[in-house]
Amino acid sequence: MSFTLIYFLTLAGNLVILVICRFERTLHTPMYYFLSHLAVLEMCYISVTVPKMLHSSIVGESSISFVACLTQLYFFGSLGSTECFLLAIMAYDRFLAVCKPLHYHSLMTSRICHCLVSCCWSSGFISTMSSILFISTLQFCGPDHVQHFFCDITPLLKLSCTNVRHTELLIFLLASIILLGSCLVTFLSYFRILSTILAISSVKDRKKASSTFTSHLTVVTIYYSTMIFVYVRPTTDGDSGYNKILSVLYTILTPLLNPFIYTLRNKDAQLAVKKMKNKPMSLIRSFCCPRLDQ
Repeated sequence: MSFTLIYFLTLAGNLVILVICRFERTLHTPMYYFLSHLAVLEMCYISVTVPKMLHSSIVGESSISFVACLTQLYFFGSLGSTECFLLAIMAYDRFLAVCKPLHYHSLMTSRICHCLVSCCWSSGFISTMSSILFISTLQFCGPDHVQHFFCDITPLLKLSCTNVRHTELLIFLLASIILLGSCLVTFLSYFRILSTILAISSVKDRKKASSTFTSHLTVVTIYYSTMIFVYVRPTTDGDSGYNKILSVLYTILTPLLNPFIYTLRNKDAQLAVKKMKNKPMSLIRSFCCPRLDQ
């Protein structure tokens, strides 16, 4: 019951972000453009795993075909990789806005924003394909029970009766490049932002900026730390029960928190929600014809 509530709250929160980013002209900026894509990503990300889990718990039937399992694993890995890239770009965008405000609009143009987002999505889906192809060539002789609430890499490889050393190495290298690389860009950007915040003379402005910075950093830290712990190591190592707990954090908790941390605590977003209630027809037109202003 609790996961059902979390799932619909996550969908509702991210849908609100998507709608206000398309509806309110004052939010047609690079930051909210990236946030709208994050909202779509989070809705897809949580929908890959949770509905199947809820269906299994309600119906009592937890079987899944091998093809469906690989499909779920592919979209889960692709969307997770895309989110890593997108979080890094969002952190870099905030770094430019805070640390290089005079050059921000010339550096983060509409064309560059579209290009960066396209690279995030395409890189995420392409990078995961090779690991899925490797896993598809493995033989599975039994047992056939996946020790997880979705088809993840670690419990799936444990079921293989063939040598998974090369597959493990490939997955380890991909996870290291994607997770550690995007994590480095993200935290370096936040470190530069923090340095700029500490240099602000006004105590009030410093306190306000620090509050936003801390909340963003908390969510990013939870996401990256759990993902790195689970995937940047030999994939068949580790306790499956402990991995399940960590998986809940990055598959369910962060998609729930992101709408509230990144957008709905923002005064501009709150004002956009109030305006949205009074202009339903304008909302429909804006949603159907999105536009990114500079």
